[in-house]
Amino acid sequence: MMRFRRDGPLGLRRSFHGARNRARQRMLTIAIDGPAASGKGTLAKRIAAHYGLACLDTGLLYRAVGRDVLASGQSLENEKAAAAAARALDPATLGDPSLRLTDMGEAASVVAKFPEVRSALLAFQREFAAQEPGAVLDGRDIATVVLPEADVKIFVTADVEVRARRRYDEQVSRGEPVAYAHTLETIRARDERDMGRKDSPMRQAPDAVLLDTTSLGIEASFEAAVAIVQERIENGRQAC
Repeated sequence: MMRFRRDGPLGLRRSFHGARNRARQRMLTIAIDGPAASGKGTLAKRIAAHYGLACLDTGLLYRAVGRDVLASGQSLENEKAAAAAARALDPATLGDPSLRLTDMGEAASVVAKFPEVRSALLAFQREFAAQEPGAVLDGRDIATVVLPEADVKIFVTADVEVRARRRYDEQVSRGEPVAYAHTLETIRARDERDMGRKDSPMRQAPDAVLLDTTSLGIEASFEAAVAIVQERIENGRQAC
């Protein structure tokens, strides 16, 4: 069974911002969902740092499963091999830089469609979220499946062309040989797989707040997200 460490690797970090936030008494769980290149990962890290919470990029789990399936010489379409890789996954390997490559993102989308894989990773994600004083998790089914009782739920999105441009710029900065048209096609195919899978499809939870970052920069997106979190926190206090 996978276990996380509080001082774990990339994607399993605790970050703190000020004694006021560290001293908070109440647990706070924040679920951030959205399609590829919507900006949800960057927002998750920024929000976690702001509120002094642990942060988990759940997409790294699926990327790692895809990596391990390929390393074993099996096909990504081999559900049994993918499920076995998910059950044996070592969280200490989530800092592997290769997980950020485009091919690993595509591999993650393939293995993520298997119910056994998602089931194997579910307990780990929930255990991570249960640590004090709380956590921020980002993915595609956090608010709908992993943490349906999360205190704050945000669905981050942007126009597909804008998301493709962001991803393309990332790829170019890493020196990957890629064309924008190919990246756009890949993003569209990824969206179709993520929304169309039978088990835990990507969708906005009914009580999640929609944050469209199409015309927003990083700072503006962060400020909008913090405003959403603060409103939910204040509403929660008033309800107590």
